Amino acid sequence: MKLCNANLDMLSADVVRPQYDRSKLTPGIVHIGLGNFHRAHQAWYLHSLMQQGEAHDWAIIGAGVRVYDAAMREKLLAQDCLTTLIKLDPLGSSAEVSGSMIDYLPIEEGNASLIEAMSNPAIRIVSMTVTEGGYYIDPDSGDFDQSHEDIRHDAANPDRPRTAFGAMVAALKARRANGVGPFTALSCDNLQGNGAILRQCVVELARLSDPDLADWINREATFPNSMVDCIVPATSAELIARTHALGIEDAAPVSHESFRQWVIEDAFVAGRPAWEKVGATITDDVHTYEAMKLRMLNGGHQLLANAGELLSVATIADCMADDDISGFFRKVEEKEIAPFVQAVPEITPTGYLELIDGRFSNPQIRDSTRRVAFDGSSRHPGFLFPSLRDGLAAGRTVDGLALAEALWARMCAGEREDGTAIEPNDPNWTELQAAALSARSDPSAWLQLSCYGTLGQNVVFADSFSAWLNSLWTDGCRNTLRRFLEQ
Repeated sequence: MKLCNANLDMLSADVVRPQYDRSKLTPGIVHIGLGNFHRAHQAWYLHSLMQQGEAHDWAIIGAGVRVYDAAMREKLLAQDCLTTLIKLDPLGSSAEVSGSMIDYLPIEEGNASLIEAMSNPAIRIVSMTVTEGGYYIDPDSGDFDQSHEDIRHDAANPDRPRTAFGAMVAALKARRANGVGPFTALSCDNLQGNGAILRQCVVELARLSDPDLADWINREATFPNSMVDCIVPATSAELIARTHALGIEDAAPVSHESFRQWVIEDAFVAGRPAWEKVGATITDDVHTYEAMKLRMLNGGHQLLANAGELLSVATIADCMADDDISGFFRKVEEKEIAPFVQAVPEITPTGYLELIDGRFSNPQIRDSTRRVAFDGSSRHPGFLFPSLRDGLAAGRTVDGLALAEALWARMCAGEREDGTAIEPNDPNWTELQAAALSARSDPSAWLQLSCYGTLGQNVVFADSFSAWLNSLWTDGCRNTLRRFLEQ
């Protein structure tokens, strides 16, 4: 049956559904960038808290600033913003309908509805998942990119912004004018120091049009750092069919693993839900948690996905079942990444590697190598370059990380080893493919990409990268991986 409020009581007894009265929920959060991850993660934490009879005044209003968000809005509004969550675990699957989201704002030029919603005093948190590459930050310098076309537009048209950050600035301006305090801006993207980065984007954008407002935002608003973790594959036809088998017609179901983690700095100027009651970690030391996760899990994903794409291995679990790819993953993690990761109270780097090894190997999670390999131009600088810099500074081997970069370069040439085409898979694909093809005869062409900055000039790294890339083109991916494992 169609997923909607009216049909919740008719769902199978095997499906957990909201035990709270959704008609009495009131909004407290606007979330920008409402994809699968948010619905399986942050929205689920709030839903779980609501199941305990709390946080009914913290419901989520969804929002987006890109044209493609309109399709998701249409799907979710048609089913009262409910989402079927399918937990995929080797020990057994389960289903739950999450109901913490109650509306989805129109996607429109100028973002008037979004600005109006965020200006409402009832909205105390504005959260976002806009991907690592959505923050207009130069990956090498860390500076805010004031020259970007979108940023220049928002600086010149602050009342009709194009970006989420411009909309936040406009809403904060309205709140100040109306004598309303600021909201908390909460990034849930995979960026180290994501709160500090979000603060930088909002404050520096505001400064381009209204320096006094920028000072007020910087002084009064809060931007907590956070770390999020849950493997959430893209919605597939198989998942929709699986949902139908449960008797539910859901146009946008979400699958996820059983593991979830959310580590949050407690810096909320206008209050927050008691997320710690449903498993979130509230701490002043988000940095150590996020460094472990970004370097080992997200970095590990890149180790697997680029090799998997070249060898036509469909999913991350399939990569883990491939001795050459998984052996490469474990050796680089153990020798070149984990030595620069600090332990957290719950787990050591060695223990964390065993944890993610098991999670990546879960055959129930059909997480495609293509999805994980997407946007390497943001993910490699964010997830692998920090370990690479640390290894070079310490005088340790970086051969595995250099091979990881060579695999990325070889993948961006756009053809797998079986001759099938790799379709564009990065916002900067045209530039990457041109560099990758040039690098076949001149490896330095790849290291001249702006994302490498000074890394590309490091002789130790550059020499290792060149040798591995030549090996990939000459001997193939599998033979190159085996050569690395034999070292």
